Amino acid sequence: MKLLLLCLLSFADSQVATAQKNKGTPADSTVITVFLKHQQDKKLKQLQEIQEKNGFWETFPPKEAHVVSWYVMMGIGQVVTLKVAAKDVRALNLAVENGAWGAFNAEFYPTYDFVPIWRESLRQRQSAEKK
Repeated sequence: MKLLLLCLLSFADSQVATAQKNKGTPADSTVITVFLKHQQDKKLKQLQEIQEKNGFWETFPPKEAHVVSWYVMMGIGQVVTLKVAAKDVRALNLAVENGAWGAFNAEFYPTYDFVPIWRESLRQRQSAEKK
């Protein structure tokens, strides 16, 4: 599971770099990956009914957040990576609490773009090998 999480976060990070170039966001923005784990004691139809009753699609993602990526992870649920200004983290939390609870167990992970760091490290290793 941890390896799967690391792979997923690495992929999401590469998507963040592209999204950051395409959308002007405040300097204090952060990237958060939200795991919406399906409650496995419920069938899909029940999950959808809870989402509708809670107004999930009206509240999530909050208008203050920019969706970087959104994947369905079979056997787990949904994984959503969002970019949000620091002042709007509360809105993200409330959107999950009000719209997703009952259908999902939620986990939040601060995320950052590792791709530029990895590329620079790779460049430095290749440069050192040539010497």
